[in-house]
Amino acid sequence: MIRNFVVIVIAAIICLTGCVENRSSVKAVDVPGIDTPLGMIDYLQRRNLPALKSVEVWQNEYGPGLKLVTSHYEIYTTLLEPLMLSQIPGFVESAYRGYNRQLPKPIETTAGKFTVYIFAEREQWEDFTTSFVGPQAPLYLKIKAGAYYLNGACVAYNIGREMTFSVIGHEGWHQFNSRHFKFRLPSWLDEGVAMLFEVSRYDRGLFYFEPDRNLQRLGALRKTLQRGKIIPLKNLISLNPGEVIIVNDEAVGAFYSQAYTLVRFLREDEYGRRMNNYQQMLLGGLNGSWPLN
Repeated sequence: MIRNFVVIVIAAIICLTGCVENRSSVKAVDVPGIDTPLGMIDYLQRRNLPALKSVEVWQNEYGPGLKLVTSHYEIYTTLLEPLMLSQIPGFVESAYRGYNRQLPKPIETTAGKFTVYIFAEREQWEDFTTSFVGPQAPLYLKIKAGAYYLNGACVAYNIGREMTFSVIGHEGWHQFNSRHFKFRLPSWLDEGVAMLFEVSRYDRGLFYFEPDRNLQRLGALRKTLQRGKIIPLKNLISLNPGEVIIVNDEAVGAFYSQAYTLVRFLREDEYGRRMNNYQQMLLGGLNGSWPLN
């Protein structure tokens, strides 16, 4: 139950702290004749995308759709916008490599591919969520703009290229560690790492994640400092989002921005002096070897 509630907070916080302006130099494209699943399949196959292993029609009740398969993901989508759809396979595989780089040695996903749903419209996303989530659906439907991770799947809808990729990168980390880690990560660490994948740069088919450009979290941190609302470290490491969401928006912004900052400090301070300790901490969660007594 805590995990489910945390996921909702993750998605909601994107709206609470404000969306990052899309400064990407990549612009949407309008290619005639590919506004159908079969047309898009032909378009994607002609692009010869390295990350895309196969593509086929996805028969579903929500709208015309496709199933994209990469090395580690199965992506079910009704989003047929050419630019985004051609970049999604490369994005999720770039994120997968990024998640693995948090560990001293990469691991391989062998128990089936990760599942991602991306809907073209919020109405489709709401219809899917109602049936997928079950009794808790009304709570998830309060998400104004974002995504969630539940029951092994990331579920998102199109809120613009940059922000859609941002929430998929964030929720994808929760999906990755939920699959592989024996211990549940403390919230500050789980959310802090997830925020490393909210901002990315596309360059010639590859995605590069740039945590230092996360203006959303940096802006929230600045407001927290200006208001003198810093959460003491001893409190931060024991909190979960469910405990701050009932306070106010300022407390939520403080928690997320400080978790983001703490993870970056552990990774980057003094040219990565603590990187090994950081990776060993995550490795302990992966292997279930933390000393709990």
